[in-house]
Amino acid sequence: MSNPPKLLLTPTVIADVLIIEPKVFGDDRGWFTESFNEQDFAASTGLDVSFVQDNHSFSRRWTLRGLHYQLEQTQGKLVRVVAGSVFDVVVDIRKDSSTYGKWVGVELSAQNHKQLWIPPGLAHGFLVLSETAEFLYKTTDYYHPQSEACLAWNDPIVGIEWPLPTGVQPNMNAKDTAGLSWDKAPKF
Repeated sequence: MSNPPKLLLTPTVIADVLIIEPKVFGDDRGWFTESFNEQDFAASTGLDVSFVQDNHSFSRRWTLRGLHYQLEQTQGKLVRVVAGSVFDVVVDIRKDSSTYGKWVGVELSAQNHKQLWIPPGLAHGFLVLSETAEFLYKTTDYYHPQSEACLAWNDPIVGIEWPLPTGVQPNMNAKDTAGLSWDKAPKF
């Protein structure tokens, strides 16, 4: 008898971007989950990837980070939130992809335990929805600042529908504020 899968996968409009939900075991004491298991990840997704770096960020409400990507040492990312909630966004910038120019947005939170698999070749960013949030991500290659690029978060061609209240401007650093328009951003 085979074991049931430990991960629930939900495809998105960008076929190789996956929402991943690990099994969570809870009782009156709290809960437990395996946040990552290489064998279960490979068996459930069919992906053979190795993660080389873990990153952890802390941000305040309405902070927007992104939309980042690397032109060299492209990174696949497995992302999740361990405190608070974010609206996580990926944009397909692979010219030969059938979903080129499309975006996906998913709420990731400490409560829903959802993770997002983002393959190499996509721009990535997130907006913090809660008072604060802690965001974790595993990457398949190392940070390479010399080849980092940033797509403008509010590019009208891409048209991301960020859940910002009317009149609220996101809190961003200078690099993200200077993100390139869709027409000027380098693509794969």
